[in-house]
Amino acid sequence: MPKILVVDDQRNMRTTLAMMLRGAGYEVDEASDGSQGADMGGRGAYDVVLTDLRMGGFDGIGVLRAVKESHAMTEVIVMTAYGTIESAVEAMRLGAFDYIQKPFTEQELLVKVERANHNRRLANEVQLLASEFKERYKFENIAGRSQAVREVLGRIVKVAPTDATVLITGESGTGKELVAKAIHANSRRADRPFVPVNCAAISETLLESELFGHARGSFTGAVSARKGLFEEADGGTFFFDEIAETPLTFQAKLLRAIQENEIRRVGENKPIHIDVRIIAATNQELLTAVAEKRFRQDLYYRLNVARFVLPPLRDRREDIAVLLEFFLEKYNRKMNTRARFSDGVVEAVTAYDFPGNIRELENMVEQAVALSGGGPITADDVLPATLQPKRPSSSGRTLADVVDMAERQAIEAALRDCDGSREKAAEVLGISATTLWRKMTRLAITYPPA
Repeated sequence: MPKILVVDDQRNMRTTLAMMLRGAGYEVDEASDGSQGADMGGRGAYDVVLTDLRMGGFDGIGVLRAVKESHAMTEVIVMTAYGTIESAVEAMRLGAFDYIQKPFTEQELLVKVERANHNRRLANEVQLLASEFKERYKFENIAGRSQAVREVLGRIVKVAPTDATVLITGESGTGKELVAKAIHANSRRADRPFVPVNCAAISETLLESELFGHARGSFTGAVSARKGLFEEADGGTFFFDEIAETPLTFQAKLLRAIQENEIRRVGENKPIHIDVRIIAATNQELLTAVAEKRFRQDLYYRLNVARFVLPPLRDRREDIAVLLEFFLEKYNRKMNTRARFSDGVVEAVTAYDFPGNIRELENMVEQAVALSGGGPITADDVLPATLQPKRPSSSGRTLADVVDMAERQAIEAALRDCDGSREKAAEVLGISATTLWRKMTRLAITYPPA
């Protein structure tokens, strides 16, 4: 039974509210003033706290702060009188779920409380699901305490049980494939294959054969018939990474496959029925690609059923400290070391913009742990001087200079980690091998360095 705390220093109002809520099936406790409400709310595990905003001495803002400090998942609704809306807005900025203005009807109250209670239940489900992902699916890269992460996890809970086609957008390194795996892992298809394909890593001539399969003798080198990846994924989930890199001719065939739930192997006319869920991801703005005639509009609408937009790490800096500690523990365990962060590391790293996002952060921590010898890790170990965050100054550097420097550093680091392999480096960076070659040419990057 959901448990509610009512805080109001007016006895008649408090008693009436408690009576309404008990009549609706809630378990209700009462606090006669703000101080008692803060104490009870801080000690008790309530689903929802309903508090008056204006009370003598200890007000509703104080109750809100006390509850959120000890029970962050508890939802708080503040009651306001006419003329105190600004205070109610301030309460919501501090974490209140909603406000209700006096005088209000019983129906208005019950609707607000039910919404708050529903939000609390969903938050609990998200928290449990996130813990399960960390343990079972190594889903740590979208773990965090930011609102953006909570929203992503909340949408996964809602979308995963359906068969809706999903489109995931976001910069390279933000965890698009991890979100796709989480959706699959929490779906009815979880015991069937999850088949990912990086569209940028397969040449245009091979893409159709790889995905649809081919008949024997359909082209030079096709010495035997072969099942495509779509057939391998039957009953499961097919993940298209970098979907924007596919050619228009292939997009038309892909659209038909999604609409008709059937494919044809290269060199065959016989249709093959498939049952797959489609999840696609891209680091490009598909509407721009549509406008530039690089991506089919009808395919865009077919894919854009359930949309996830993953924010870059620079827009969720409150998660960096959590990720730092997780990656430190991960690589300490992997390398059997006891490295630790020195003072100032979190602050220095949080100030950096991370063009490579979570993938770049993980790589930095792994490298720092490997070189630490099990000792303390300083800010310079994690974030070398050449990568320290730069702020606008009188140096005269343009934005293009800063972008070029960040790209150079990310490419050189990827090449080092992949022993000079451009194909592997391109995969790590989330771009095609052709795009990597163009950037290396423009930035005059060679490996090994001259």
